[in-house]
Amino acid sequence: MSADDIIHQSTRLRIMAILNTLERREALEFTQLKAMIETTDGNLGAHIDTLARAGYVDVEKLFVGRRPQTRVRATTIGRRAFRGHIAFLRKIIDQTEAAQRRK
Repeated sequence: MSADDIIHQSTRLRIMAILNTLERREALEFTQLKAMIETTDGNLGAHIDTLARAGYVDVEKLFVGRRPQTRVRATTIGRRAFRGHIAFLRKIIDQTEAAQRRK
């Protein structure tokens, strides 16, 4: 078990954490995600592109009325990668706590 270098970056970790709280087919609007992450359009867009290239998220661009809307959702592959990365982090925490108890 090892760290997922794509998810490990803090902004991408936060994106994946938020998307993994949603139901499997549920997506989040870009503007909502941006507000939750507290970042700029460009920064969020770049991180979403990285996650999309890895197959971890799907990006849907559509128009609602005359307004563009971008929606992002975690893919099955992305959810699996996120769970694996979280398991990696938990293992580190568990090992650290065990070492502290032995002292």
